[in-house]
Amino acid sequence: MSKSTSKPLTTETIRVFFDARFTRTTHHDGISRYGSRLLAALLAAVRGTGIEVTAIINDEAQLDLLPDCAWVKLNSPTSPAELFIARKLNRLGADVVFSTMQVMGSTGRRYGLILTVHDLIYYSHPLPPADLPSAIRLLWRAYHLSYAPQRLLLGRADAIAAVSRTTKGLIAEHKLSSKPVTVVSNAAELSVSGVRTVSRHDEKSLVYMGAFLPYKNVETLIRSLAHLPGWTLHIASRIEGRREAALRALIPDHAKVVFHRGVSDEEYAQLLEGATALVTASQEEGFGLPVIEAMAQGVPVAISDIPIFHEIAGDAAVYFDCTDAKDVASAISRLTDPELWSELSAAGQHQAQSFDWDSSARTLVDMIRTVHASRQ
Repeated sequence: MSKSTSKPLTTETIRVFFDARFTRTTHHDGISRYGSRLLAALLAAVRGTGIEVTAIINDEAQLDLLPDCAWVKLNSPTSPAELFIARKLNRLGADVVFSTMQVMGSTGRRYGLILTVHDLIYYSHPLPPADLPSAIRLLWRAYHLSYAPQRLLLGRADAIAAVSRTTKGLIAEHKLSSKPVTVVSNAAELSVSGVRTVSRHDEKSLVYMGAFLPYKNVETLIRSLAHLPGWTLHIASRIEGRREAALRALIPDHAKVVFHRGVSDEEYAQLLEGATALVTASQEEGFGLPVIEAMAQGVPVAISDIPIFHEIAGDAAVYFDCTDAKDVASAISRLTDPELWSELSAAGQHQAQSFDWDSSARTLVDMIRTVHASRQ
């Protein structure tokens, strides 16, 4: 059997519990997708290594969005019982626990703990997701009033995973932890497709996929259409009725915005296939999966001039000032040049290959071994 990591095979069993309780039950969000894809790659990476992986869930409906694997059902991460989850994991014989978030309970643990940081967005944009219970939203706001709670949480871990170099840099900049921080990168869900043979430089079709929180700045994308006559903006993701109405009120005269209110994977692929570009005007991001996935399919991207997007897209994008609708439009208009469109299509596919789940899983395996060895 071939080895999945550079480490030698061992007869020692390391019992790893993968906290997948932030998995959605009907469709993925960013963190849910990160956990699901990383878990699938980790299961492949540990074959023949002596590492046994068990997923932690809190709702059996989550299994529909997770790979087939051993699992255990414990409490919800937002339950008061979270304070005592370490006792349960001790009894289950955990050697190392990996969580896709940093808020996992740990009091009394007898195992190694790896926590994940996705971003620090909510310190500058503190509005919590609307689907959280009201009590959790209040705690959310209190938590993000200072970095002290974050330092306290991360201080409980043996090691920290960051989803990008940008996030790792922010952890260091704000002195959030003295524990080792390793990048366990996000990646595209889809593999890089074949070279695009049809140019869409003259299609005048744009696609947005993402949430609608204030920092996502969809408003500026819509306002930019005033300077892009004849263009259509397709908003692919699910949207709540009142939020859609608020955005519709911003649509410039004669501009066209299509709200798809959620699409299947096949429908999304069709939208990208016919698009001149994927666009996002986010003011901050933890990673930017839609950007990577569009590039993997040979679709050029027009994106905010922010550090994380430069990390993931490099020279394979056109960048704009996300506070300036005219600059957004100017950047998008550049993609009507057929030579530039084809150049960025190819460059994006090459750049997307820098991020893959197998590499992230191998990095996580190395972290697991290091953490386990440090506690022996």
